[in-house]
Amino acid sequence: MRQIKLSVCWWCFAGVGVEPRDLLRAAVDIGYSAVELVEPVYWPLVKDYGLTIASTNGGLSIEQGLNRREYHDAIVQRIHTTIQQAEHWGIPNVIVFSGNRAGLDDKTGAEITAEGLSRVVSAAEDAGVTLVLELLNSKIDHPDYQCDRTVWGVEVCRLVNSPRVKLLYDIYHMQIMEGDIMRTIGAYHSLFAHYHTAGNPGRHELDDTQELFYPPIVRTILETGYEGYLGQEFVPRGDPIAGFKHAFEVCDVRV
Repeated sequence: MRQIKLSVCWWCFAGVGVEPRDLLRAAVDIGYSAVELVEPVYWPLVKDYGLTIASTNGGLSIEQGLNRREYHDAIVQRIHTTIQQAEHWGIPNVIVFSGNRAGLDDKTGAEITAEGLSRVVSAAEDAGVTLVLELLNSKIDHPDYQCDRTVWGVEVCRLVNSPRVKLLYDIYHMQIMEGDIMRTIGAYHSLFAHYHTAGNPGRHELDDTQELFYPPIVRTILETGYEGYLGQEFVPRGDPIAGFKHAFEVCDVRV
C-alpha cells in the first residue's frame, strides 16, 4: 500500500497566529512529512523537527515574472541563489512564476518564459532541484496572471525540454480556471512535479462546504506513480491546527 506524502504551507497557518514550534510539533504529531514556503530564518528549526522543506519560491514576484525579458537578469540571479540554497537544505522544488500578461499574447509569453528558464535549467539539473512553474487562477486571486491554464504551462515545459522544469499543479486554482481535475492529472501528470490543495469556493478547509472532493483526486495522483508532496495551502476559517489535521485525514488515501 502507498500513501501520498503531505506537506503544510507555512504562510497559511503561521500567518494566522500559530507559533512556529506549535505548528511544527503539530505537523509531526499528525503525520506530515514536510512543510513548505517557509522563511529561511526558520529552516534550521524545521530540520530540528525532522521535517523536509518541500518547496521555496526565493521571494520571487508573482506579477513581474519570467514572461518579460526586462526582468530576466534579476530573476535569473535570484533563481540561481535559490537553487544553491535548495541544494544545501535538501529542498526538492523551487517555485517560479510566469508574471502577468499586461497585454502580452500567450504564444509570445510562453516563448519568453521558456527563454528565461533555459538560462537556469543547467544549474537546476546539476543541483538535482526541480523548477516548478506555478499554475494560478487569474479569475479570483491573481488577475491577469499568464500561467493560468494547464496547456500553457505544458507548452513552456515542452519548449525548455528538461526533466528539471515542470509544473506546480494547484488543484484549487485549476478548479476555478478549468475544472476536470482528475482527467487533467491523468493526461499531464508526467509534467506535474508538485501539487497544492485548498477548498473551493473560498480557499478554505477541505470540508463539506466546498465542491472539491479530495479522496479520489489523491487516489488519481497516487495511481500515476507520483512520489512527491501534496501541500495543504488553504486559509483556515477555524482553528488552524484542527484544519490541517482534518485535511491530513481527508488526503490520507492508500492505493
